[in-house]
Amino acid sequence: MSRLATLSEEPINEEEGSSKNCSSKSQTWRKWLRAHFSLQLLFNKKSDLRILLSVLGCPLFPLSVHPKHPITAQVSSSAQYIIQHFTAATGCRKLDGMVKNIYATGKVAMAMVDHDQQLASSAAPVAIPSSNSNANPNALQKGCFVMWQMLPNKWLIELAVSGHKVVAGSDGNLAWRHTPWLGVHAAKGGARPLRRSFQGLDPVAISTIFSQAEYMGEKQLFGVDCFVLKLSANHTDLAERSDNTAEMIKHAIFGYFSQRSGLLIYLEDSYLTRIQSPGSVPTYWETTMATKMEDYRSVEGVKIAHSGQSTVIITRFGDNLKIGPAFTRMEETWTIDDIAFNVPGLSMDCFISPKELQKDYPEENLDWRSPLHQ
Repeated sequence: MSRLATLSEEPINEEEGSSKNCSSKSQTWRKWLRAHFSLQLLFNKKSDLRILLSVLGCPLFPLSVHPKHPITAQVSSSAQYIIQHFTAATGCRKLDGMVKNIYATGKVAMAMVDHDQQLASSAAPVAIPSSNSNANPNALQKGCFVMWQMLPNKWLIELAVSGHKVVAGSDGNLAWRHTPWLGVHAAKGGARPLRRSFQGLDPVAISTIFSQAEYMGEKQLFGVDCFVLKLSANHTDLAERSDNTAEMIKHAIFGYFSQRSGLLIYLEDSYLTRIQSPGSVPTYWETTMATKMEDYRSVEGVKIAHSGQSTVIITRFGDNLKIGPAFTRMEETWTIDDIAFNVPGLSMDCFISPKELQKDYPEENLDWRSPLHQ
């Protein structure tokens, strides 16, 4: 059996297909590239939902909470103070070492927003959807999700939106995604946490990973004075997520913590990929995702964000795009209906990867006894 094609965090043209015969890596990449070089794809209504699910559905966090390649950036006393303030504000210290698993359910509403050349001049951070958003209310794709997590790198999520269901998970060694139109795909570069967990759902993981962050100063967002912390994937991690067709150039994430409340109110990450098929000039894809967290409520004495909005801006540029950079914008609103800690009956077996992946990867690479192994 040939090796499964790697999971892409970019929008893809799954309308073309994808049968079980698409497990060939080169065949999948050809379709992926052909889709990306088609401007029409980004505004094809039949593809909109699948693109939304590919990008907004189950994105991964840039780094593992327990990275195999230690973060080398110097941790400042300012960053330590910010995280101490966050842990005190959320009350998550009481969960550290006490929580075996997390369960959450919620609702989402996604939309593709029309092409906007003005996005080229928009300054970071990315604007969050509001009442005057360009999204057409009639184009909203509504759905719900359920998520289980045992340690940040062991997780499973089922997301159903407008009749389409996406399942993604991580067994602690590798992350994967399953869609009805593409089947099972493994993520390149090993296991990483689900980004949704860091949208205020898992304060323990947030405090753990951002305790290693670089302090970037202060910034005001939405009238709130914030401290800014930055995390970046290092060159080794980026190389593991690249191949001879797609090169991951950078992936960084910024956390904005309220100076007054201590809570994480904004999360923004951006990654740049260089795509080049044989005999063609390269094209660059930059994807920026920003999430605003709101409605912090107490759950078993711990503050958890229960709603928020996310915006994605995808920028494509390169010599082959004669008309200049192309921009696409997507939006999502989400709410949390229920969240619980230490759900009885949730075991390691719930996070075993699909059989297709077990056949494809050597047994020694799937060590169930090492939950923190990457």
